[in-house]
Amino acid sequence: MAQRPASDNQVLAGRPFPLGAHPEAGGVRFAVTSAVADAVEVCLIGDDGSERRIELTERTFGVWHGLVPGVTVGQRYGYRVHGPYDPAHGYRCNPAKLLVDPYARRIDGKLASLHAAQGFTGDPERGPMSTVDSLGAVPLSVVASPGGQDTGIKPEVPFEESVICELHVKGFTQQHPFIPEALRGTYLGLAHPVAIEHLTRLGVTTVELLPVHAFADEPSLIRAGRHNYWGYSPLGYFAPHAGYASEPGREIEEFRTMVAALHAAGIEVLLDVVFNHTCEGGPDGPTLSLRGLDAPAYYLHTRRGHMADLTGCGNTLDAGSPTVVRLVTDSLRYWTQEMGVDGFRFDLASTLGRPRGEMFDRESTMLTAITTDPVLSRCKLIAEPWDATGEGYRVGDFGAQWAEWNGRYRDTVRDFWRGATGVRDLAYRLSGSSDLYDHNLRRPWQSINFVTAHDGFTLRDLVSYNEKHNEANGEDNRDGTNDNRSWNHGAEGETDDAAIVALRTRQARNLFATLLLSTGTPMFTAGDEMWRTQYGNNNAYCLDDETSWVDWTPTEASEPMLDFARRVVRLRAHSPALRQPEFFEGRTTVTGKPDLVWFRPDGEEFDEIDWFDEDRRTLCMWIDGSNSQARNREGALVTDHSWLLVLHAGAEPAEIVLPGPEYGETFKPTLDTSTADGTPANPGVLEPKARITVEARSLLLLRAPRDTVEIPQL
Repeated sequence: MAQRPASDNQVLAGRPFPLGAHPEAGGVRFAVTSAVADAVEVCLIGDDGSERRIELTERTFGVWHGLVPGVTVGQRYGYRVHGPYDPAHGYRCNPAKLLVDPYARRIDGKLASLHAAQGFTGDPERGPMSTVDSLGAVPLSVVASPGGQDTGIKPEVPFEESVICELHVKGFTQQHPFIPEALRGTYLGLAHPVAIEHLTRLGVTTVELLPVHAFADEPSLIRAGRHNYWGYSPLGYFAPHAGYASEPGREIEEFRTMVAALHAAGIEVLLDVVFNHTCEGGPDGPTLSLRGLDAPAYYLHTRRGHMADLTGCGNTLDAGSPTVVRLVTDSLRYWTQEMGVDGFRFDLASTLGRPRGEMFDRESTMLTAITTDPVLSRCKLIAEPWDATGEGYRVGDFGAQWAEWNGRYRDTVRDFWRGATGVRDLAYRLSGSSDLYDHNLRRPWQSINFVTAHDGFTLRDLVSYNEKHNEANGEDNRDGTNDNRSWNHGAEGETDDAAIVALRTRQARNLFATLLLSTGTPMFTAGDEMWRTQYGNNNAYCLDDETSWVDWTPTEASEPMLDFARRVVRLRAHSPALRQPEFFEGRTTVTGKPDLVWFRPDGEEFDEIDWFDEDRRTLCMWIDGSNSQARNREGALVTDHSWLLVLHAGAEPAEIVLPGPEYGETFKPTLDTSTADGTPANPGVLEPKARITVEARSLLLLRAPRDTVEIPQL
């Protein structure tokens, strides 16, 4: 038993819940969880760096709590925990280390000294406890005001209407010439009218923000003198990252302002959340918060007390721990109810279904707690269905309420357009991936279709590089995946060869159009629509510079790509049959034909043997719009035109025979990737059974008009 500390005893009992620091009754009530502690002190830090320690003498349900009179909003604080230090069994309490409150609404400062924050001396697993005081070298918690301004009415965009843009708060606006310099790279920069105008003109319904939870640099980056840019290294799950505030200390207010501005434009806000690991890293990492409070309650350990790593980041939060389940669900509710966000994308979400590190269970405690929560069950919930282990690859295995990043979609579409696969798997991806999601009560929109994301090549680089070029990361090009499924089309990187450039831009249009015209929910990465490059870097997580920031400079290549992207997104929005909320079932429609038919180039339907021809590079997909299953916002079924989508990845032009009159009285070319902006090269109306030529490596969309449907201007 550790000796109880001598400290200021001016503290009232308070209550254990809610956890965190809450102004009330002329002071602030503090509450923090540690089942293993012998004593806990809340430490109030003055502007001059002085420290006032106050022992929390009340412990209820493993929560240490007390109300300290006279403390006000803006007070910086931390915790010191007295308890067992036995790394061999997972215990790492060390009162020399000032700890961030896991429930802090604001976090101030940075990790200034890795040495001062380390809880050990010598060997991290067997060495003695460090006695170096970390005050002055670590971030501090800050008491925040309750409540705040209204974040507006949530748009509640139906999933089947959603178009998601994944973006980085800083990188999106850091170089925008029409945003005031003081606001660039901030929450208010994203709230600026010109930023929102770009998103609305593009047709984005939902932004998915890379992590905005307060984060800290990983030990490896600190040692290398580098910094984390993406933010997948969380320190606090309630505090907005202070670095994205235009005015220090106002990150909460500015975040809410951003959400309100996006909501006013009808755009939802999703957060990319990292509940699988923290910035404390492995055993040799710093003691900043959870490790010093109660490491076994927060982190996954082996039976021998060693930290388990399912994430590749040194530690793994234990999804089977009640303490972690409470932390995660409390955080999600806070961001939903008080910060106004509309949903979440869960990084390495498979870890949440592996309590105690065991086999994946879609009905695990954590996943069930999220989906059955009366608040969270109304949010958009998106899983990244894998972790850093083979057992963790779970695409298609999550439960009924979960959408998933569809990695199979990304790989198949990339492979098809670079000529590396046939059409069998492509047909599944185009039609909603029923092989993955048509079970367990799920819908096609729960397939989050994507071709690019923050992790990997940009769209431009995908068609410009065969190999990764990550030398700028300082790891001798060892980091980042080697499985890019990319094609440089004859030259590695930038080139002046006009033929190669033309083919690359066409392939980019093919990839983007395929994404937006597939059944499911499309997601693209901000900047792809403006031909952004990272110069072949597929893992720019530590590059907070022009490599990662969106370039808003108009060019001869970027302007047509932006026009094309706007055209395709608008086409999807006005075409219910192309974004159906139900799986195709071969059901007979009012036209007398099935809802979905696959055609060969000769105009005949696919036979079973055709699907197994890996040399096929052409696929025609006919969708009957008379039975689209799409509904309007009032819930009524809406009809659409019928559509013929032709995808041709061959190196030479292909002759295509259109379907017969039973599929459409006429066919009107509507989108053609062989032209820079998608305007059909041959826009004339075509008769059934007509023979047409589709250019090499191009996509053609034809509309079979129905008289009862209004044709929008695209």
